[in-house]
Amino acid sequence: MTIGELAGIIAALAFVVLVVFICLNLSKLSQILKDVNETVAKLNTTIDVVTKDVDNLSIEVEGLLNKANTLVDDVNGKLSKTDPLFVAIGDLGTSVSDLNDSTKNMTSNLLKGVGKKRKSPIEKFVNSAKGVARKRPSAGEAAPSPRTETSNQPVTKPKPPVPTVDSLEKELYESELFDIKHKPASKTAGEITIKN
Repeated sequence: MTIGELAGIIAALAFVVLVVFICLNLSKLSQILKDVNETVAKLNTTIDVVTKDVDNLSIEVEGLLNKANTLVDDVNGKLSKTDPLFVAIGDLGTSVSDLNDSTKNMTSNLLKGVGKKRKSPIEKFVNSAKGVARKRPSAGEAAPSPRTETSNQPVTKPKPPVPTVDSLEKELYESELFDIKHKPASKTAGEITIKN
């Protein structure tokens, strides 16, 4: 064997090893391509199923949204019918507030005006007549003389003053005011209590 033949054998062996190596890799590659084809087929099937499910779901969601819109429209219509009720309740609250303010002002004016009642001309005449009657002695009596310490006349008790119309009215108003002030407050709305 010469060197040329030996080189040819080595080259042939290398070529055989290379061919075997390429064949093994090609068989593995064909197996991988077969698996990829199966996976792509399964993926296409899955995508078809998901697409059908999404279509069905979108139809259901659309129906649900239509029902929700109908329900919202119905609720809005019913709420618009209750608007006058709330307006009336607001007006009632304003009226009650105005009534409370008016009652408070009336009570305040009543309490301020209790002691400031004007006398009628008849009351003035009656009071002056009573005052004149107290000052003048009657026809059979002597005029009162000034007392002195040396006087031997018995000491008489002074007569209590005759109540006047003004004093009687004042006592009446004070007793009514006392009753109003000390009356227990009720639990109903709008009750006014007078503080001392």
